[in-house]
Amino acid sequence: MTHLVASPPSPLERLLGHVSPEVARILERALEDRDLTVDEAERLFHTHGTDLLALVMVADELRRRTVGDVVTYVVTRNINFTNVCYIGCRFCAFGKPARDPDAYTLTIEEVVQRAKEARSWGATEVCMQGGLNPHQPPTIYEDLVRAIKAEVPDIHIHAFSPFEIWWGSRRLGISERAFLERLKAAGLGSIPGTAAEILVPEVRQRLTRNKLSREDWVRIVKTAHQVGLPSTATIMYGHIDEPRHWAEHLDLIRRIQRETGGFTEFVPLGFIHENTKLYLEDGARPGPTGMEDLKMHAVARLVLNRDIPNLQVSWVKLGYKMAQMCLNAGANDFGGTLFEETISRSAGKTQGVYTSVETFRRLIRDLGRIPRQRDTLYRYVDEPQAA
Repeated sequence: MTHLVASPPSPLERLLGHVSPEVARILERALEDRDLTVDEAERLFHTHGTDLLALVMVADELRRRTVGDVVTYVVTRNINFTNVCYIGCRFCAFGKPARDPDAYTLTIEEVVQRAKEARSWGATEVCMQGGLNPHQPPTIYEDLVRAIKAEVPDIHIHAFSPFEIWWGSRRLGISERAFLERLKAAGLGSIPGTAAEILVPEVRQRLTRNKLSREDWVRIVKTAHQVGLPSTATIMYGHIDEPRHWAEHLDLIRRIQRETGGFTEFVPLGFIHENTKLYLEDGARPGPTGMEDLKMHAVARLVLNRDIPNLQVSWVKLGYKMAQMCLNAGANDFGGTLFEETISRSAGKTQGVYTSVETFRRLIRDLGRIPRQRDTLYRYVDEPQAA
């Protein structure tokens, strides 16, 4: 008679045996690929001790099942073409009035030259964002895209936040759909899903005076997806927000993705506080803690895993060491080389403006994972290119 010997429990199974019953039930649901509710996601943001360790291990297991052990990165150059902005968001220290001595606006020729340099360095993408500058011509966004494509036709242009789309379409007096279609025809490849901040009205009202409402952001992102322009999805956390807001934000991102399928990745962005009015005058917290960074990436993996498989760390905001920790808590993408970054840096101290391909590959191998260069749409680039 053959006796079946039960296999010993895995380290994760053993750990789940020491977790509080409520958290264990939520984590087991996630491991069964079942949707987490807003209440369940909020509960996970309050984990500590063994419960937090189990959350991180489950997020890492789901990452392994969904995308394997590859950690991707993209060779890109940021081009923040103007910091002149009329809005004055409380969380932003990048935008300046036109008369400010630190205000600047690059010419189209200067932007094109930076794109040409990026391509010569091996970049597959340029990422362009700027302030809402009323002194530039209404056609500036289309002009920039056409000029870059005329000189660097094979580079992917990832540009213009939903706020910039809102602004540009109104300056031309056309619909957001028509504006996006014109940009796509000119050569725009995708848009950054920034300006999301926290997609909860009570928080947005204090952050931006609701100049771009949640409804505006959602409508513009959905329209971009509908016309064939994919986007990232983001959250900015660690200021005047709470775990309930984070859970509601993740749930909304998941619902949009199930409707459009247009998000390429989700990117948590911790609040950089030092130079912002939100911190200096409004009593915001000085950014997220390390534990909150871990929880954000881990909970995002559990909530979004089936719908948005790619979860990116922002090394600019996290630093390399914390980024490595988050790559062991559900994330699978290290972001981009950037070359120059000014928006986060204007808000306070960050971890730098450039990461080389060699550094990415060393940090990824240090995790026991496999480095791979990708393009904007998460297709592997065959030969890693040193910048």
